[in-house]
Amino acid sequence: MVCLRDPLIQKVCELYEKISKLDNLSPSKDVDTLFSQLVITCIPPYPMDVNKLCTQIQDMRTNLIRLCGNAEGLLEKHYSTILGSYEKPLQHLQLFPYYSNYLKLGGLEFDLLSKHCPTQPTRLAFVGSGPLPLTSIVLASHHLTSTVFDNYDIDESANSMASKLVESHPDLSKRMNFYTNNIMNVSGEALKNYDVVFLAALVGMGIEEKMNVVEHLAKHMAPGAILMLRSAHGARAFLYPVVEPRHLQGFEVLSVFHPTDDVINSVVVARKCPKPSVDKSLIVCTKCGDQLFNPLGHKSLIEELAVQEHLC
Repeated sequence: MVCLRDPLIQKVCELYEKISKLDNLSPSKDVDTLFSQLVITCIPPYPMDVNKLCTQIQDMRTNLIRLCGNAEGLLEKHYSTILGSYEKPLQHLQLFPYYSNYLKLGGLEFDLLSKHCPTQPTRLAFVGSGPLPLTSIVLASHHLTSTVFDNYDIDESANSMASKLVESHPDLSKRMNFYTNNIMNVSGEALKNYDVVFLAALVGMGIEEKMNVVEHLAKHMAPGAILMLRSAHGARAFLYPVVEPRHLQGFEVLSVFHPTDDVINSVVVARKCPKPSVDKSLIVCTKCGDQLFNPLGHKSLIEELAVQEHLC
């Protein structure tokens, strides 16, 4: 297969084999070395369409993204524990090795948001905030200094760790809330209160999961509200899921930005359409994102895919 002869893909496969054999993904010399090598391999600009990769590499990529997500979660828990041991945790954020990346990403996302939301949002939801909610902290501290941040995560222990980081801060302790809930269970009444919703890169690691979340947000967010998503471009798609404009039914895509520096994530900015723009004559393949003709007009994507065969 052509993709198996690609030097970059060969290197990624080699690292995947080593990472998948690790007994534990918690921070350690071996874990840090392998993931650092993976990031260094994937960061340089590289012309690659993930939809055109062969099945073997597609499967490897799916597994690798989940391993990266698990390792990232353990890394955040590790450093949240360290920071939480200080009397004033927010004064020691530089201990986290990728804090400078979050400062850059936060500035980038604020600039993109400001172009389409000129007034500072009153209330913002961050979905998938985790035990070390650096994006919320950076935005609340440096950019959106009067906005209330509601952080959602399905892990109660992650929320407990996160809230401990801000509880001693006189300002952020009043403007940052933490809720243990799956966003799919958050009601329309709650979601309509947000001017902006941020969706973390690892919320919905597969296309089907991601599309289900987007569909829920499209149904319940207020018309005109902004959705900020993180994606990946080129070889960085081996690290994070890819979100493409065609996946965002019910939203108008306003901006897509692909960094070329050490900020890994691409940023997608979309606006909730006044009315959900779902074409019932089309369905979206949960494997590749292609739009398919749907003569039967089923309501559920899963039902529709069950009655059609699509080779992608």
